[in-house]
Amino acid sequence: MPSSLKKPEYLLILLAAAGSFAFSSWHTLLNNFAVEMVAFTGVEIGILQSLREVPGFLAFTTVFILLLIREQSFALISIALLGLGVVMTGLLPSEYGLYFTTVLMSVGFHYYYTLQQSLTLQWVDKDRSPLVMGRQSSASSIASIIVFAGIWLGMEWAGLGYTWLYALAGLAAMLVALFAWQWFPAFSHKEPQHKHLVLRKCYWLYYALVFMSGARRQIFVVFAGFLMVQKFGYSASDIALLFLVNHILNTPLAPKIGRLISAWGERRVLTLEYVGLIVIFVSYAFVEVGWMAAVLYVVDHLFFVMAIGINSYFHKIADPKDIASTAGVSFTINHIAAVVIPVLFGMLWMISPASVFLAGTGMAVMSLGLALLVPAQPSTEINTVLKMSET
Repeated sequence: MPSSLKKPEYLLILLAAAGSFAFSSWHTLLNNFAVEMVAFTGVEIGILQSLREVPGFLAFTTVFILLLIREQSFALISIALLGLGVVMTGLLPSEYGLYFTTVLMSVGFHYYYTLQQSLTLQWVDKDRSPLVMGRQSSASSIASIIVFAGIWLGMEWAGLGYTWLYALAGLAAMLVALFAWQWFPAFSHKEPQHKHLVLRKCYWLYYALVFMSGARRQIFVVFAGFLMVQKFGYSASDIALLFLVNHILNTPLAPKIGRLISAWGERRVLTLEYVGLIVIFVSYAFVEVGWMAAVLYVVDHLFFVMAIGINSYFHKIADPKDIASTAGVSFTINHIAAVVIPVLFGMLWMISPASVFLAGTGMAVMSLGLALLVPAQPSTEINTVLKMSET
């Protein structure tokens, strides 16, 4: 490999693609595999999804593992663990086998994405981090597009079963981890990281933005797609096509949104995101035409990329020594909503589906209020518009 390509940001982009390739394969095949091969009902799939989110709460333990292993090495091991869980999914087609492989896959997945955020903020200069995060999102979308096409070709043309498809996807991620281990040097950190949990009052706005982002994501992931199927009768192939459109659009637009954050600043971009979400959630509540709902779904997905402004904001206000620890804490905070929102809003859905999205509108309004507290030029001295930074 030419030395010019042995840069930290290229390693991050490569791992982002590998992680997305393995997880997208697992996620795309999951429902069919669970029903056809393991005879899951709604009860078992609910248990499985709850188990899948448990490692997200454990993200804060990242800082303790870093007492034993370098962060870069831990990221590569996490990608390999994610790949191993995907490989084993097809080899253990039973209820408890699927529970086990899901947790194994999820541990690798959640640790990796915690480390991805941490390493990006440590290795990349503050003025370039939005662009690099946008490029990582673009690489993930390209990998997902390849997955969608590969699964269709593998099943329709090559006659591959679940075992082979899961094995190929998981092995690809494991091989990327091995390649990265061999070819990329051990990159140094500008600042040594704290090896204990860090919770600081001066980061309260970042914590609040992360929590609200996790809540908003659950409405999109759980209820927006369900609306398409229940109200408008979208088939599995229709939903897959929407996924494909989302990723095709995300590939060129994600780096541009990263540049926009660098040019406009985090407050303006986050304000644009949450104003847009208010319009989208209100529209979800009252939409009556299927194609309009699909447009909302695609635009909603694009707003996900703007959320990198939250991490870019943290990058500017953080003590460099806090990055690794805070990445784990923030991932745990983000996943609080992953357990609470689906249960509570699922009960609300039974009463009034529109009320779920109107509640989401309320969340978007709260998020907008928080975004307006982000300084025009965040720094370690000024972390909100309310007052100067405090520990």
